[in-house]
Amino acid sequence: MDRKVQEPVKLFQYNTLGALMAGLYGGTMTVGELLEHGDLGLGTLDSIDGELIVLDGKAYQAKGSGDQPEIVEVSPDALIPYAAVVPHQAEVIFRQRFEMTDKELEERIESYYDGENLFRSIKIHGDFKHMHVSMIPKSTSERKFAEVATHQPEYRRENVSGTIVGFWTPEIFHGVSVAGYHLHFISDDLTFGGHVMNFVIEEGIVELGAVDQLDQRFPVQDRKYLFAKFDVDEMKRDIEQSE
Repeated sequence: MDRKVQEPVKLFQYNTLGALMAGLYGGTMTVGELLEHGDLGLGTLDSIDGELIVLDGKAYQAKGSGDQPEIVEVSPDALIPYAAVVPHQAEVIFRQRFEMTDKELEERIESYYDGENLFRSIKIHGDFKHMHVSMIPKSTSERKFAEVATHQPEYRRENVSGTIVGFWTPEIFHGVSVAGYHLHFISDDLTFGGHVMNFVIEEGIVELGAVDQLDQRFPVQDRKYLFAKFDVDEMKRDIEQSE
């Protein structure tokens, strides 16, 4: 008798965070092509122009401009230098019924992990007492990512409803992505979002997805990438500084 075999969940990642640290900011994959590989994720856009947020199969850009961030839906033709998406399938779902800081919620999330060496996809929809985000500003390759990050605009909003999307990455893959949590936020009304710095959740639904495989793609047509020299120790320091 035929048994239906469940397809493995693939985390699709284009380029590496380490390449961004080295100043390789040029977009070499379209958002449309990226979305063929997943419906939840994050990244940045050409020339590191803001934060990319992928939620329910749609891509949004969060940019810092003036007193308030700007959120726009991204064209399928827009180019990305780095992003990660997954066809999110919740393996664990729980309701957070009382107030917690981000660190407290992370501890609760980790209590559901089966081991420490697998990627996890994360989706948290809820009401947040406080949300603190940042956006990487558009830049040229002459400036290192860690230097650009020291000047990135930051925004805070109180009592906001929305969704956190992102990934937990094992330590052994640090450099491919950032070890630990990498999370982006977008509000329900599409007026606020960015790279999550910290938050306080009042209540919400937390979904944790398993990842069975990593599909790591490289910008093989980009000569800057092909001939770039990477200092691994410096790259790791820059990632930590940028967070």
